[in-house]
Amino acid sequence: MSWSGAGVCAGVASSRRPSRGSFPRPSNEPALPSYLRDIYSWAYLKPSNVRLLDNDAIVAAILLGNHRRLRRALISEIAPGQRVLQAAHVYGCLIPEIARRVGSSGRLDVVEIAPVQAALCRRKLSGFTQAQVHLADAAEPGPPIYDVVSAFFLLHEIPDAKKRAVVDALLARVALGGKAVFVDYHEPARWHPLRWPFRRMFDRLEPFARSLWRQELREFAAHAADFHWEKRILFGGLYQSVIARRA
Repeated sequence: MSWSGAGVCAGVASSRRPSRGSFPRPSNEPALPSYLRDIYSWAYLKPSNVRLLDNDAIVAAILLGNHRRLRRALISEIAPGQRVLQAAHVYGCLIPEIARRVGSSGRLDVVEIAPVQAALCRRKLSGFTQAQVHLADAAEPGPPIYDVVSAFFLLHEIPDAKKRAVVDALLARVALGGKAVFVDYHEPARWHPLRWPFRRMFDRLEPFARSLWRQELREFAAHAADFHWEKRILFGGLYQSVIARRA
């Protein structure tokens, strides 16, 4: 859950190939993390605000008109027939767009920790038999492995320790020859007119975002050497698309 997708994940990466298996059914609802309740409750947990914010026009405004470009950065890395793990619900039309991309011969699993967000995601995916939404902390995504795992504006809204756990958990679910796709904020160029406004905004509203300015995303991975990393920056460096390919 995020303006464009966020959530909570954690886990431990492994250099060995993950085992295949079915998605587990949680025995009870995962607990919501304190920072989600304390900082982002108004945006992701309050039903009236959720209905208001889940709108492509709102997403377009928040992403300064770059929403289509940023969605393409993810969608272009997915091929029909692939198995995809999406870490958390995403406001706007990205989730059904991924489902259409994988097609009836593929599979989309979405893991989401907040019940209100999971319910909204399920409504969006109604009719897509190849897609399922799982109410779970993505810290425990189960044994399946995937051709593509994705985090779309996920990392900037979680503390640094959780960022490391998130990255490791997602990378652990990547099949041999598969990839992880991370689309998120990035430090803009010094000349960028929005550099200082965004810095002030992050300091006030997004307390975990600026670590993505200070560190390369791969530095959050415990087993970064198991992957080949590619980074593309967009809109003067304000955004980044990072691909981690498992050898």
